[in-house]
Amino acid sequence: MAASTHGGRAKCLQRLVRLELPVPRTVALSFDAVNAIAAGETPDMSALLQPFGDSAVLCVRPSSEDPDWGGPGAILNIGMNDARYVELSDRLGKAAAADLYLRFVQSYSVHVARVDPDLFDDLSDDPVEALGEALAAYEEDIEEAFPQDTGAQLLEVLKSMARAWQGTTARLLRQAKGAPADAGLGLVVQEMALGLGTGVSGSGVMQLVNSDTGARQCTGRYLSQSQGREALNQEKDAVFLQKDDRGPSLQEMAPEAFADLKTYTKLMREKLREEMQSEFTIEDGKVYLLDGVRVARSARAAVSIAVALAEDGIISREEALMRIEPRALNELLHRQIDPEAPRDELARGIGASPGAASGKIVFTAADAQAADAQGEATILVRRETSPEDIRGMHAAAGVLTERGGITSHAAVIGRGIGKPCVVGANDITFQTKRKRLVFPDGRMLKAGDVITIDGSSGEVLAGEPKMLEAARDDSFRTLMEWADATRDIEVRANADTPEDALVAQNFKAQGIGLCRTEHMFVDPSRLIAIREMIFADSSEDRASALEVLLPMQRADFTDLFRIMQGLPVCIRLFDPPLHEYLPSDRDGIRELAEALDLPVADVTERVEALDEYNPMLGMRGVRLGIAVPEIYEMQARAIFEATVEASHDGEAVVPEIMIPLVSAMREVELVKKSVDAVAAAVRTETGSEFTYRLGVMVETPRAALRAHEIAQHVSFLSFGTNDLTQMTYGLSRDDAGRFMSAYVQQGVYPEDPFHVLDVDGVGELLEIGAKRGREAAPELTLSICGEHGGNPESIAFCRNAGFDYVSCSPFRVPVARLAAAQLAVKDKVT
Repeated sequence: MAASTHGGRAKCLQRLVRLELPVPRTVALSFDAVNAIAAGETPDMSALLQPFGDSAVLCVRPSSEDPDWGGPGAILNIGMNDARYVELSDRLGKAAAADLYLRFVQSYSVHVARVDPDLFDDLSDDPVEALGEALAAYEEDIEEAFPQDTGAQLLEVLKSMARAWQGTTARLLRQAKGAPADAGLGLVVQEMALGLGTGVSGSGVMQLVNSDTGARQCTGRYLSQSQGREALNQEKDAVFLQKDDRGPSLQEMAPEAFADLKTYTKLMREKLREEMQSEFTIEDGKVYLLDGVRVARSARAAVSIAVALAEDGIISREEALMRIEPRALNELLHRQIDPEAPRDELARGIGASPGAASGKIVFTAADAQAADAQGEATILVRRETSPEDIRGMHAAAGVLTERGGITSHAAVIGRGIGKPCVVGANDITFQTKRKRLVFPDGRMLKAGDVITIDGSSGEVLAGEPKMLEAARDDSFRTLMEWADATRDIEVRANADTPEDALVAQNFKAQGIGLCRTEHMFVDPSRLIAIREMIFADSSEDRASALEVLLPMQRADFTDLFRIMQGLPVCIRLFDPPLHEYLPSDRDGIRELAEALDLPVADVTERVEALDEYNPMLGMRGVRLGIAVPEIYEMQARAIFEATVEASHDGEAVVPEIMIPLVSAMREVELVKKSVDAVAAAVRTETGSEFTYRLGVMVETPRAALRAHEIAQHVSFLSFGTNDLTQMTYGLSRDDAGRFMSAYVQQGVYPEDPFHVLDVDGVGELLEIGAKRGREAAPELTLSICGEHGGNPESIAFCRNAGFDYVSCSPFRVPVARLAAAQLAVKDKVT
């Protein structure tokens, strides 16, 4: 018998029987047998009933391959009839016997005969009287007496459950849980342990871990005179299992039964190699195990359980690693909305950075910073964010934008700093000047009102539901250590500031794979200097303005080098178009004119002159570095001076300098010549020797295709898959969210290519670039530093393509580490 032929419940019960645990007599029907029943075939009922004898009371439970796929509800007390009622009245008492019969009549009527449940609303409180009323109601509605033959009852139950599994609603529900369309159902016919009668009798469930935390803890409930899982449905009458100051317990009522039950559950953990929940019935003091179910668990508990099983020698470390879904680690790394909390959904966007946050609505970065200074949590609401908003994003608890997709500015920065972010919420009307939001159902919220965003699901909620805090405990750290000992590809972090670098170091990143230097310029004291440089008329004036930024950049880089303690730090030279650092509104232009002591007209003219029809394909990246060489010269000097300074009191630093948006070999030659000249000057001025590695960020299709030419001049190629995807598809990564869900639903794309790497199109460019680059320079280092770097699917692709490392947002580093370890384990197995 296997789970693939009879279902998980049947397989588990078979194993419990082999362990000689007290499981009532059971017969399992295979998927094929149940399909045949659904198709109208009648099984041999006499053969099916033969193992149970003439007077047995039975139940039927579903047994799908994966318990999470569900199935029709169990039917208990099959075989109850007038004769058996009389027989059990003598043994258990009339009330208990009537209760058993009544339960079956109601269950059979509603779920098998499809009688309206309202027929039983006004039954007497006395079970004997209620039984007579229920039988009469059934007969009146169906126009025939309640069936008395056990075989006839059982056959109708089997037919009903088999057909229910094949119904449209049931099929859609299980497919939503990941079940294949042709998933099979087995059925388990089991003799009832009644749970009602004289002596200690009842039912309950027991498990030995806490489902929320994974802590070792005997937990569950027991309810006297009950059946099935009633103890969980009637907690006010249920008692604890283990002695508890809060109330009575099974341990005190029936110590031997409790001890047996605990022994059985421990044995299940050891032999089934899993934390199991025992479903049990006690009949006159004797324990019967009706079922063993895998303990439900949060992500935190899943990690704790897997680590504990491995530490106890029940499973291997490799198997413990394989039992955790990498993306589930997001629940440990970020606050989450309590799954039990009610949700008042206002709207839905794209979940772009995981976790949840509540706070007052603010519409500007300045307001977020002011509120943060007062200790108030806020949600920063913007049409779309820009570099000027970064300080506000740091100050806010979360970010909500009208525009953008999974790789938009807000999304990338949100993931980098670990802040929940929902983007592309274009069902909301953003009235930013009036400082209010109008939601699809007509509700309107203004600045100061409290909302909650769920950066995993994309939900925007009213109010502040109960939250679950992040939980990075000892089990999490242990699992990560095992992952690091197993994986065979490096994981770096994308970190732009010393604060980001500290997070990366905390998550054990093996260096920084992408430091976006433009994010260092958004501080107000630096912003004015970059604006002065933009307005300078000559090379000398530009260099003079950049002199102000030099010590600030040098200090930033020195901090990064020291924090990473000898680990590689890859610094991308300035990338965005200059207009991003200029104001676009009238008030901002006037303030800038005052700061620069220029007429408003002159400032307006310069701002308009820098405007581009398509700035992301315009004067940015290496093009800006060649057209305005003073920027890259200043940054190179800052990097090399920081290298010298950081090397004085620590390990020798070997900085990695990355040129963005390259499309031609000549661009690399020009920048390399300039950077080499700056390096020579700094060596002469400081009297210090150092080395550096120059590389290219491959984010244009042409750079991938001409990698063999570029590779001859660099030490590494790092594929920036955000822009590479954008240019390969001809899609705006900031605007694609508006129609992407429709594209995915209609099968145009299997997934959002900004969310999951397109291995066919973009992936082929990566393979071509990697192959041609390595052919020209065998020692060439290859990596991926776009946001895809944290996706398990992308890591698998990079390993197969021979990449040396992946780089992703700091808070995605643990996910990448575990995913990489699982891939290594799979390779060992195969």
